[in-house]
Amino acid sequence: MFDAAVASASPFHVLAQFLPEKPKGRCVVVGAGKAAASMAAALEAAWPDVPLEGVVVTRDDHAMPTRSILVLEASHPVPDERSEQAARKILQAVQGLGADDLVIALISGGGSALLALPAEGITLGEKKQIARQLLHSGATIAEMNTVRRHLSAIKGGRLAQAAYPARVVSLIISDVPGDSPAVIASGPTVRDDTTALDALRIIHKYDLTLPPAAEALLKREADQSRTAPPPMAEGNSVTMIATPFFALGAAAEVARRAGVTPVILGDALEGESSAAGTLFAGIARSVKQHGQPVKAPAVLLSGGETTVTIRPGEKPGKGGRNTEFLLSCALSLAGEAGIWAVAGDSDGIDGTEDAAGAMIGPQTLERGAKLGMSVEDFLKRHDSYSYFKKLDDLVMTGPTLTNVNDIRLILVL
Repeated sequence: MFDAAVASASPFHVLAQFLPEKPKGRCVVVGAGKAAASMAAALEAAWPDVPLEGVVVTRDDHAMPTRSILVLEASHPVPDERSEQAARKILQAVQGLGADDLVIALISGGGSALLALPAEGITLGEKKQIARQLLHSGATIAEMNTVRRHLSAIKGGRLAQAAYPARVVSLIISDVPGDSPAVIASGPTVRDDTTALDALRIIHKYDLTLPPAAEALLKREADQSRTAPPPMAEGNSVTMIATPFFALGAAAEVARRAGVTPVILGDALEGESSAAGTLFAGIARSVKQHGQPVKAPAVLLSGGETTVTIRPGEKPGKGGRNTEFLLSCALSLAGEAGIWAVAGDSDGIDGTEDAAGAMIGPQTLERGAKLGMSVEDFLKRHDSYSYFKKLDDLVMTGPTLTNVNDIRLILVL
């Protein structure tokens, strides 16, 4: 089921059916995200007769061979100098275009860090400092990207504005709850409806410390009356070519064919990973013991993006939101017979570790105890990766070259 969910989001399976009419003029391809290189390669395969040019940026070790589209790599989740250089090259690629030209923007999750072009007056070092704080704050991806947009010279629709009067067709693989195109990669081709005041509220909500230049920029923008933004071409369009819900549907079909009833609990779930693990364990036990909300055999499917909050003074171990979810789930299930689960990030990387996620079953706690491991201790230290590594229960897919966020499946027999 997990493999089917990931495969359903492959650009080579879905991209071609969403391509627009071929342009009269130039066709410039730009893009950013963990799937940007595979999307570029899929586009070249679908349009072998169209002269394509342009540049995309993806995460380290996520590149693919392409014929004419330049593929760059940069750091994720914290940007580096290559992220800034890639953003500048992408802006340069859309300069001087005309109304008959077409820009195809290939956008996927991870683009926020990979397109790190600071707004005027802010340094990359200051943006990195803000990014680290946001990652540890417990902020949702929508909140993080609101702040990023207002400190950027390319996000929040600024890339599409730079391409005017050329038409921009954005093909997007969603990795965010709700599939908002303004949130995915911080919306470089989508007009931003949030304000600097929204960004400041998020900063204050999580008690973050902004560098003076960044705080001054947000306050200056908030104090200024709203003026008309630079124009975008009227024919611009945005299409979701793969989403978390589509992926869960693919997993559900595998379950049906195996005689297991699928229940999709949601594709946009958020909240603390450990709390979600406890909650989902309770639902699974209800299925097992009471046949509610569905009778076994059944599988509970969910997507979205939970969070792991690192509080001031904590020194976390190795872990990600999926492994922390599973460790909490296993603790709550307490060895309940007939229940197994897998949770992993569809891009193959859970947080910053080299695993997509992990698996649990009725023997997980017993096996850990035999190795002298306390689940409570590993959860407290946010060291879930290390726990599953010692059990050899990590799910190791390597980079999948797509990204529709987390996929969680709990099988009850």
